[in-house]
Amino acid sequence: MNNILIIGGGAAGMLAAVMAAREGAKVTLFEKNEKLGKKLFITGKGRCNLTNACDVEDLFTAVKTNAKFMYSSFYSFTNQDVIDFFENLGMRTKVERGDRVFPLSNHSSDVIRTLEEEMRRLGVEVHLNTAVRKIEAHEGRFACIVLANGKKVKGDGCIVATGGISYPSTGSTGDGYRFAKELGMKVTECMPSLVPMETEEPWVPTLQGLSLRNVNATIRDGKKKLYDDFGEMLFTHYGVSGPLMLSASSVVGKKLSDHPLTLEIDLKPALSAEQLDQRVLRDFEENQNRQFKNAIHKLFPAKLLPVMIELSGIDPEKKVNVISKEERAHFVSLIKKLPVTLTGLRGYKEAIITKGGVSVKEIDPGTMESKKIPGVYFVGEVLDLDAVTGGFNLQIAWSTACAAARACAYQKI
Repeated sequence: MNNILIIGGGAAGMLAAVMAAREGAKVTLFEKNEKLGKKLFITGKGRCNLTNACDVEDLFTAVKTNAKFMYSSFYSFTNQDVIDFFENLGMRTKVERGDRVFPLSNHSSDVIRTLEEEMRRLGVEVHLNTAVRKIEAHEGRFACIVLANGKKVKGDGCIVATGGISYPSTGSTGDGYRFAKELGMKVTECMPSLVPMETEEPWVPTLQGLSLRNVNATIRDGKKKLYDDFGEMLFTHYGVSGPLMLSASSVVGKKLSDHPLTLEIDLKPALSAEQLDQRVLRDFEENQNRQFKNAIHKLFPAKLLPVMIELSGIDPEKKVNVISKEERAHFVSLIKKLPVTLTGLRGYKEAIITKGGVSVKEIDPGTMESKKIPGVYFVGEVLDLDAVTGGFNLQIAWSTACAAARACAYQKI
């Protein structure tokens, strides 16, 4: 029976513990927090978007860094396998907009409880409030872990499931990167991802709390288009957030760390410029004796109205029947391409995930084992893998954890 040590009791760590124990291994899990699944508890606004019910092929499109590396593990433990795993343990699931999968109860605590109960049933030994200081190798392969109190714990294999650096209050403080470096492995540059972005315009903070649904966002670096998608976004006191902007950050983050980028918001993507011009003209004709500021209230949310009036350059007191064709054309253009200057990313405290991590070039994609130090496996967010929002990052965690657990349980000692 293989003796497997797991560092980290988040999504990847707990699933790895279950899968390894199911294969007959003796499993001991070490978690430095006072309870398991602290980050899992807050994911999906506390509802836990645990995977995405898309076709398996679409998982690769959602992964923005090193998608090809995930080929073996995604097919070995698919998104449907994840759903079946929880359903078979009695936790019902549901599929919502965008194929997002949630617990039927809407409580992330049910995901954690389901994993904890299965670990308990399988006899997994869990040590809470137990930090790991380092991983030691002997003659080029895994030997033991050293706890914060100096105690050494020997094992046949070690799975590192320590997460990244995002939401450090949950215990994600980059320990896994340190372990990897100490073992002579490469860690790529890290940055916050799936994170809100900061903006330059003084009018943005006046829209704090305004959510725009069904808009199209395009981000450009000069004339080059970097990102284009449709969905929901949110204005904040510092810039922009919401699903559309969080996903955009995973695509444009590296460029944005170098220099500002331009965000163009199409407030009426269902209408062409010509159709929108006709709509505006119709509103003007219905209100031909009214002032501009009182004739366009049907076009925008109330909070956005004064901003659009100011940016249009049209005198708010001007009667709409004397607004020129050129003024109207500029107004229509503004609605189709509301420009915002993106200046930077928010920090790790607000980031859902970390972009960057242990280089996958040094990891076996079928087993998640280190190519440099046999017996040490890396899973989940600690790896240089990241995806857009929608349950895809948790799918990476589940699939890599399963691959490592099965390989570790069967490795020849």
